[in-house]
Amino acid sequence: MLNILKSTTAALLGAGLGLYATWSALERDAGFEMVQIGPWRSTPKAAFAAADPYTRAALARNAQVPLSPGEGLMFTADIDETGAPLLTRCDYILTSPIPAARFWTLTPMTSKGALAPTGNDRTGLTSAEIVRDSMGRFEIMASAQLRPGNWLALPTEPGFMLALRLYDTPASSLASSMSVGQLPRLRRGRCI
Repeated sequence: MLNILKSTTAALLGAGLGLYATWSALERDAGFEMVQIGPWRSTPKAAFAAADPYTRAALARNAQVPLSPGEGLMFTADIDETGAPLLTRCDYILTSPIPAARFWTLTPMTSKGALAPTGNDRTGLTSAEIVRDSMGRFEIMASAQLRPGNWLALPTEPGFMLALRLYDTPASSLASSMSVGQLPRLRRGRCI
């Protein structure tokens, strides 16, 4: 009887730990092939058939379809360059560079990867509408309040991230070897 109790306890404990480990891996929303470059994260191999099963499960759980390497690459950030979480009550300044791409978009997303409601019709910015200086550099002000210049409206609800999608870019094959200086800085401005 004691052996049956020990075996049952060991089996339940093993099953519980296995389920917790799986849940924990899926909560990361990135699997094991995530690339972290400063505040920006990407899973460049997520669209490959050989992507790790946790990456595929996390994408399926959130109903996300990753960009294939031929289409482009997506980076997300839910922290600023100091590692502090992004807050809707704060302004954020994004400054160039952005890796070479035929076209890019910058969009506020919910923490689960859905389009975040911003309270107006503006859902993001694109490379086609950015105002640049004479050297081709730019600065984007991400804020819940209207700002002059390149303004990205932030959501009114807490818990958001920024999604930078690069389309038709050579960065798709180089993501794992990129450095912090190749992606936009994400500095916190004033908070209310």
